[in-house]
Amino acid sequence: MLKEHDMNMKKYRTRRFVKFAILAILVIPLFGFIVMGLWNWLMPDLFGLPRIGFWQAWGLFVLGKILFGSFRGQPGGHHRARMGERWAQMSDDEREAFRRGIWRHREHPHAEGSDTHDDAARS
Repeated sequence: MLKEHDMNMKKYRTRRFVKFAILAILVIPLFGFIVMGLWNWLMPDLFGLPRIGFWQAWGLFVLGKILFGSFRGQPGGHHRARMGERWAQMSDDEREAFRRGIWRHREHPHAEGSDTHDDAARS
């Protein structure tokens, strides 16, 4: 019984890997062509930039993912989920204090002992 289960699991993993590989082979070039098409459609006319090729577009895509997002879904998804857990554990008073702190920071971002160059320039 255990051998049969192991063999079924091995077949399942092999099929899953093959499906993933085929999907990757189809989707990866698609992202490069989408970026290339959008760049070549917009950037030369709007900003006078040169047209780019597939590999340059793919490089831009990867650079954008490194700088602005991850390869695991939405940017900051892990942090949002973690904050959601923290929020759920807060009392109503803690939530209100948190909201007041956020709004105070938005209204006066350099208040209360911040070390900014603006403070040094004013003195």
